Amino acid sequence: MRIITKQALPLTYIALLISFTQSCQEVKKETSEDVAVNSEKTVELPKKELSDEFKKYWYAGDAEITSYKLQLARYGEIRDGKAVLVFVTEPFLKDKQVKADGNNPDNIPVLKLNVTKKYLTGIYPYSIMTSTFYPVHDNDHAVKVSFSAQEWCGQVYAQLNNREKFDVMSHSYFESEADQDFKLEKTVLENELWNKIRISPETLPVGDLKIIPSLEFIRLSHKKLKEYKSTASLNSTDGISTYQITYPELERTLTINFTTAFPYTIENWSDTFKSGFGENAKSMTSTATKIKSLKTPYWRQNGNKDLPLRDSLGL
Repeated sequence: MRIITKQALPLTYIALLISFTQSCQEVKKETSEDVAVNSEKTVELPKKELSDEFKKYWYAGDAEITSYKLQLARYGEIRDGKAVLVFVTEPFLKDKQVKADGNNPDNIPVLKLNVTKKYLTGIYPYSIMTSTFYPVHDNDHAVKVSFSAQEWCGQVYAQLNNREKFDVMSHSYFESEADQDFKLEKTVLENELWNKIRISPETLPVGDLKIIPSLEFIRLSHKKLKEYKSTASLNSTDGISTYQITYPELERTLTINFTTAFPYTIENWSDTFKSGFGENAKSMTSTATKIKSLKTPYWRQNGNKDLPLRDSLGL
């Protein structure tokens, strides 16, 4: 049997103490820095395989730009305007939730949709933009949705981030809306359904649902951003599929028509809701009709020589 001498005991004790101290430091470092990050981690969901036609179409180095003629209900009257839908794939950072500057195994490949709308209300113009970033593997909610509107009265901005819950930040020049920062339980986002149409429309949710309406509708109608009971349906006739969502509480019906065959291009849409103020508010329908579509790397076409491309889009 080994006998520990009086001289060896302090050395053993010191070694154990150093080991214990280092272990405590390592644990402390992990709990102070890593736990906060780990608390936002979500379960990795199975990724749907991308078809060859999807890869060929969406990873050819181009964006798809489609222009639409708008007949838009605002303040109880129909306004003429133009809308543009820009779809493009890009890498997205999982934690920062912004476009990645470089390749990284942790990047989330997304199909981004930028929607712009421009129209006049009398003397002053409206300019609206919504961006939705949706995983191409169709295995989670949109990673992020942002919305902004500018007109001569002021501007509003809202952003939703998909983290442990939906983190929402909103700013407005209206006192009743002002600066807000809150969370929502995860459910279907109307904004993400447009992206989903382009990826796998056969998996669009149907039946009785709870959906968070588009940030545009919520801000412009001054409704509370939350989930609303709705009913959704999907039907196809003569090569055109129709996805319709009805919100009874909002007295609103959104209808999107797209080609049944890949690449599921959005041909037109309509949005019926009450427009106007008080007793003068009435049910009206906004419509968008396709003008032209281009597949092109627009980010390289920023010279004066590229201006005719706008004419080709009817803009």
